[in-house]
Amino acid sequence: MGDTGGTPSGRGSRFVSASQNAAKAGATAAKAGAAAVNTTGRVVHRLTSASGAGRTGLSSLLELSIVGSIGDAFVLIALAGTLFFGSTAEQVRGRAALALIITIAPYAILAPLIGPLLDRVRQGNKYVLIGTFLARGLLCWGMAGAVQHNDVVTLLPAALGVLVLQKAYSVTRSAVTPRLLPREITLVSANSRFNLASLLTTSAGAAVALGIDHILGDHRGGAAWVLRLATIIYLTAIIVGLRVPDRVDDSAPEQAVAEANGAASKPKARGQGTSHTRPYTVPGTTSARGRRRPFAIPKLSAGVTEAMRANAAIRIFYGFMISFLAFILRTEKFGHISDKIALGGLAVAVAAGGVIGTGIGSALRARAPKVLIFVVLTLSMLVTVACALAFGLAAVLIVALVAAIAQTLVKASLDSILQRDIPVETRSSAFAFSEAVHQLALVIGGLIGIALSLTNSGLTGLTIAAIGLARALCGLVLTRRRRILRSSQPARSSS
Repeated sequence: MGDTGGTPSGRGSRFVSASQNAAKAGATAAKAGAAAVNTTGRVVHRLTSASGAGRTGLSSLLELSIVGSIGDAFVLIALAGTLFFGSTAEQVRGRAALALIITIAPYAILAPLIGPLLDRVRQGNKYVLIGTFLARGLLCWGMAGAVQHNDVVTLLPAALGVLVLQKAYSVTRSAVTPRLLPREITLVSANSRFNLASLLTTSAGAAVALGIDHILGDHRGGAAWVLRLATIIYLTAIIVGLRVPDRVDDSAPEQAVAEANGAASKPKARGQGTSHTRPYTVPGTTSARGRRRPFAIPKLSAGVTEAMRANAAIRIFYGFMISFLAFILRTEKFGHISDKIALGGLAVAVAAGGVIGTGIGSALRARAPKVLIFVVLTLSMLVTVACALAFGLAAVLIVALVAAIAQTLVKASLDSILQRDIPVETRSSAFAFSEAVHQLALVIGGLIGIALSLTNSGLTGLTIAAIGLARALCGLVLTRRRRILRSSQPARSSS
């Protein structure tokens, strides 16, 4: 008689009670999620603000790059799942070559056009950084619809636009980093921080994007949702970008960083970065009347050219190793180890090499990046020779690890040389030119690796790589020796 469970009023009360419990659970979950996000944000901010980075605003630029790397990872996974996956080795080899060639396209626009245009920006670098995220977000939204409806005509130009904007952000970020550099951090250390943050967040973002793609249907359906989420991430980056200080503009010159640190009287004491308080003319970029010629690539000094050549050699080596070893591990048998396990080991070695390389660069606090470049090139050659003589799965993993460490260290060192030796007036052009040359080197190395993988001989590939590194090292040493001898001749003649 007291049981009202079967009456409408009893069912209604249980429904209301269940709704209230669900609402309470949802509110609790929302609070827990918000608390987790806030805690993560505080931890990230504490890490990025270390060594005075929070004082000068470098931490804000680093946090902006972190958010951008996550969005870039989502775009990469969406495009890879849509365009470049194949089932057989022949399909994978052909599509890998196509993917490498396509990556050159953004640099054909970046070097002659985007870099010089960014050099002309005297105010609003902060909003250039933010604008790249806004444009990427809008393009990602269009790409999501194109993927959903298999509209390749819309997808490919939008994808190219996203790639160009990614590189435009990278060039601008590299150009303005010296203006936010605290006294406690060298340029190599700062660049290593950016590289490490990008590597970790890109890996984490890629893992999340893969999970979303798999849950929501793989390939076309999942890729569309991954791109929609990338749109949200890019638009969120706009809010983060508003925290970047106005010091990134020319109106607040790089010497202001030293003044903010109490070191205005010694702006060059660290041996990195200079504040050009007088007009600086780079041959080949200005006319006789001092006007900038449009779309000119800056003429680089002998020291910068030397560093770029060394970095190009390492990039060719890295691209070659990744492509060559990936296909060799599909055909070469190492005992009872399957090719999937071997390829997984290769991926782990490359990822570990990136982390180790950025960690070494950050810890060294190197003030002689040119010396570091030559040391890395020499050690890479010696390790490759040893691995060629003792070829096996262990040798494959070791040489892949060393290649990843080498390219990370040399890239951070080259960036610091450009930031230190190139004046602000042409720094964006120099970075755009450097990025274009070294992406081309990476693609050349990758294509050579794909071609040599047809031999199915790991010993042949490592031997050729060792010979190439030795040739590059000897050429750089001889060039440097001739340059030193030429510079000493006038001193001898005058004495």
